[in-house]
Amino acid sequence: MPVTEVVFPLTPRRRLIGLSFGGMRSARRGAGSDVAGSRPYRPGDDIDTIDWAASARLSAARASDEFIVRERFAEEAPRVVIVCDRRPEMQLYPPWLPWLSKPDAARIAALMIADSTIAARGYSGYLDFAEGIDEPYWRPPRSQHDDWRIEPTRPFRAPQDTVSRSFRHLFELRPSLLPGTFVFVISDFVVEPDDELWLRAVERRWDVVPVVLQDPTWERSFPDVSGTMLPVAEPQTGKTTFLRLTRREAIERRRANEERWRRLERTFAMLDLDPVHVSTSNPMEILEAFTLWAEQRMYWRGRW
Repeated sequence: MPVTEVVFPLTPRRRLIGLSFGGMRSARRGAGSDVAGSRPYRPGDDIDTIDWAASARLSAARASDEFIVRERFAEEAPRVVIVCDRRPEMQLYPPWLPWLSKPDAARIAALMIADSTIAARGYSGYLDFAEGIDEPYWRPPRSQHDDWRIEPTRPFRAPQDTVSRSFRHLFELRPSLLPGTFVFVISDFVVEPDDELWLRAVERRWDVVPVVLQDPTWERSFPDVSGTMLPVAEPQTGKTTFLRLTRREAIERRRANEERWRRLERTFAMLDLDPVHVSTSNPMEILEAFTLWAEQRMYWRGRW
């Protein structure tokens, strides 16, 4: 599948360790445009790496022939893993309703991440438990030719702890994911994974990026619908029933939703994670959310 025009810059928290000949700045020395530092010339060094101006200044100061080599950071290919939450609740809502369509938003976000990875000459992998069984659907980030995007649409039968299971699967990989690997977790995070799993991922120096899909009306808050018959869809079966809430019940739901949202934000802040907040299935608005995420990271890196 060709790269689309709808891509954003993959901005790492730190210099990565990936594969050679990519489009991102590495922690290693090698061919690239960013200067890493200088050192004395050693036999066998490429003559093209000699900094002639610095060598001339040092030679004049010491009255002897001295040569300085300029080292650069290599440009390497990023590895990206997309973890997708496909619980039955993630198939709400249909696109014709005025609220967030999670299936469309998740699909657009995943494809946008994959296309942005290819634009950076990197490799993307994919993981979900959509079949509802213990064995996940896993495509490791090995090659741009092993493209998981050509697979048919995945179902929504994942267990409630699918994000936790996904992290555990990644922890058990041999060989393990390299430090600096992007791990984009697409979920509404209504079922929150244990803090210990977040910590283990951060300790491995993976670049974990939560992509939070929550509807501002029904999940981050809750409207005053007291006295109104609400149609309620059962996620597993799609069957619709009707529910009437009192004003007190609506207020309690709003408080619970807002507290869950604040708790989620506190968790991300405590772990120093940079979430991407998606509240629409409009591709341009999703691109804007990812672009804002990348720009904020560039700003903070510039301050370091």
